[in-house]
Parts: sequence; C-alpha cells; structure tokens
Amino acid sequence: MCVAQNGVIKRNLSRRFKIKTVFGQDDPRCMQEVVTRRIKHSLDNPKGGFGVLPDLILADGGITQINATKKALEECNVNIPVYGMVKDDKHSTRALIDENRKEFYISENLMNFITNLQDEVHKTAIEYHRKVRDKEMTKSKLDVIEGIGDKKRNLLLNKFGSISKIKEASVEELTKVKGINEKLAHKLKEEL
Repeated sequence: MCVAQNGVIKRNLSRRFKIKTVFGQDDPRCMQEVVTRRIKHSLDNPKGGFGVLPDLILADGGITQINATKKALEECNVNIPVYGMVKDDKHSTRALIDENRKEFYISENLMNFITNLQDEVHKTAIEYHRKVRDKEMTKSKLDVIEGIGDKKRNLLLNKFGSISKIKEASVEELTKVKGINEKLAHKLKEEL
C-alpha cells in the first residue's frame, strides 16, 4: 500500500501486509483483507501509523479489485470512493473505472501521477518479497532445533564457522559456547 498526500507520494506511509486469512492465490480476498485491516486500524487508532482515512482509494486492477475493496469498506461501515486502474493489453493503465464500470478520462498529469504511484507500489512489493525470500534462503538447520534461537545460532556460527564444523565439534567443544549446556550440545549433535 502506498499513500499520496496532495499529489506527493509519502514513502514513510507505505506499508507491506503479510496476508493472514487467505491461503492460496486469491487476489480479491487478499485485497479485501488488506483494505479491511488498514481501515480498521485508522478507525481504531486515528493518530497511529496509518493516520487518517483516505479521501480516495485507487485499486490496481479492474472491477474485481474495486468490488473487493468496496466489500472491505462496507465491512468497516465507511464510504470512500474507489476507482480501479484498468490495464491495456500491454499491462499499462489506460483508464480509471468506478464500481459501475464507467470509465474516466485520464489527463497526462493524472497519468503521470498514477504511473508514479504504481511504480512505488511495485517497488514496495518487490522489496518485501525479496526480504521474505532472502530470509528463507538464509535459514539454517539450527533454526529448527528447539532451544537454539538467533543468539545461540549466531554464537555457534561465529565460533565454528559453518554447520559442518558444528557437526564435527565434540560435546565438550559445543558446551564452551555461551548458553549451550551438555543436554543442548547432545541435542545439537543428534539433530545435525
């Protein structure tokens, strides 16, 4: 989600949402969840991180995304205008539409603004997906061993340098690492 105020994109108000209630690929339900969470947060906490309610919502998509957004707004008992950004066959926005599928002309200035907003949304989403992917790629076998948290994992890796070196270490060597007792050292040897 990206926010603009007075035509200026406010990067500090951009947010990434981890989907909590939708499993699988269902973009409209994901959109509904995100909008519901965002609106409820503003209603419950008007001086919080999201701030005030928006004057307008631009949904990146057509009638399906508009309907999902409208459902979220109805659920929150809020009335905010919603317009969808309809794409052409080259995936470029060609028009704005409302919930009645009425298309609206986009001036050059408005098109530039929408393009900048879409670029910011995509940049925010890509950064989030990279962060999630990188986190998954840096997981180690130590992360799934009960009793080994980030701190102990880092201490073990700093001392031994790699998982294979930890495997080769004796129980006595492992217990020299702060926080690793004999029982945990045996567990490490067993699970690695």
